[in-house]
Amino acid sequence: MAKTVLVTGGCGFIGVNFVRLLLRERQDWRVINLDKLTYAGNLQSLADVSSHPNYSFVKGDICDAALLATLFREQQIDTVAHFAAESHVDRSITGPAEFIQTNVVGTFTLLEAAKKHWSGKSEGCRFLHVSTDEVFGSLGATGFFTEETAYDPRSPYSASKASSDHLARAYFHTYGLPVLITNCSNNYGPYQFPEKLIPLILNNGLHGRPLPVYGDGGNIRDWLYVQDHCEAIVRVIEQGRLGESYNIGGHNEKTNLHVVQLLCDLLDQKAAPLPSGQPRRSLISFVKDRLGHDRRYAIDAGKVAEKLDWLPKVTFEQGIAKTVDWYLANRDWTASVTDGSYQQYYQNMYGDRA
Repeated sequence: MAKTVLVTGGCGFIGVNFVRLLLRERQDWRVINLDKLTYAGNLQSLADVSSHPNYSFVKGDICDAALLATLFREQQIDTVAHFAAESHVDRSITGPAEFIQTNVVGTFTLLEAAKKHWSGKSEGCRFLHVSTDEVFGSLGATGFFTEETAYDPRSPYSASKASSDHLARAYFHTYGLPVLITNCSNNYGPYQFPEKLIPLILNNGLHGRPLPVYGDGGNIRDWLYVQDHCEAIVRVIEQGRLGESYNIGGHNEKTNLHVVQLLCDLLDQKAAPLPSGQPRRSLISFVKDRLGHDRRYAIDAGKVAEKLDWLPKVTFEQGIAKTVDWYLANRDWTASVTDGSYQQYYQNMYGDRA
């Protein structure tokens, strides 16, 4: 069925991949990409689809109630895929205020806009709120997060996402807003800003810089290839039961140290050797652990498999090789987002509206 989808944060890592998926595989869906274009939002990542007849971009803030009201009214939005968020845990520790503003106030403002516009006519509408497994806290050596796991956020980032989850759920129960929630494990793949582990290690490893690993490197994450995640989100939008949450994981538990070592080995195989001739594992540097660093995350994605017939298609070994190949082939992209020059693309495209 044809939809008009407001994708918030569509110039961020997961948003870019989601927009691309919709334009490729849902050709009767119109996509409105709303992004504030903060440091991690790169409009150039969608340059090759910018003229697609079903795609349009709006620069704006999800905290701007007037803008949201205009978009819902003029574009007749019937579906929201809400990715927009401050997402880097380290940044939330040193500057939590932005996380509260965007993740909590922004989500509230977006929920209010949908409630007002869909009042009395929400049949067929969907509000998908994309969240994280970090809201559940930290696991021990065994066990998995399920949709019934009690929330126990440990960082300002995860606390802000937990708050937005609760708001979204409350708007379903209180107002009947057609809300769906997904909580995903760690994503990786193309177009990820190089403050996150995998692109950071790739970028540093290519340039012979130190490869920082927190603590002893034994923290465990479940890794989910971004394309698999985006396909799961579409499945939830189309088939998910309103008011329900769905955990989305990749079934790939790895220690941070294992991931870093694997990336080193792949770079040694695929890229030019270091000038020193040393293997890139020699660049690994253990640094003081992050404050409140959760030890282990692991997702039980049985519900989305059973109820919506979704399973990840890409193994970690396949996905990490694809990711390394993409970053090696797109070094200009990484350079543009690390030095800020990608923002000139927006100026060239939109001039005084920047």
